[in-house]
Amino acid sequence: MHDGSWFSHFAKKAAHLCGRPLSFVAAVGVIIVWAVSGPLYGFSDTWQLIINTGTTIVTFLMVFLIQNTQNRDTEAIQLKLDELIRATKGAHNALLDLEELEEDTLDRFRAKYEALAKAARRKPPDRDPGAEPADT
Repeated sequence: MHDGSWFSHFAKKAAHLCGRPLSFVAAVGVIIVWAVSGPLYGFSDTWQLIINTGTTIVTFLMVFLIQNTQNRDTEAIQLKLDELIRATKGAHNALLDLEELEEDTLDRFRAKYEALAKAARRKPPDRDPGAEPADT
């Protein structure tokens, strides 16, 4: 599977590189150089503006990279869960692609499964009569 999108390729590489310890060390190094240079520039407004502008630009761009990574990861997880549901005998195939449904439909599914969970908690557990009692 190869995604031809230049942004997707760039985002994967950038996210991988930005998540490395060396990237963190480089960022700390930039901050240290900036802080040490403060007395040289008399802690001027321009000196402060440099770090403020730089960090704002990096933060702005990183938001898009992080969102792209989260979207890709979420989609992959949803596809894997859909495949598990599809391949599991007795599973409800209506739950496939559930994340695409409208909020009111999701609420109905949630209510149904909350009721099932509540009923399951009321039912006494099937235990081996010789087994140790469960901690409560």
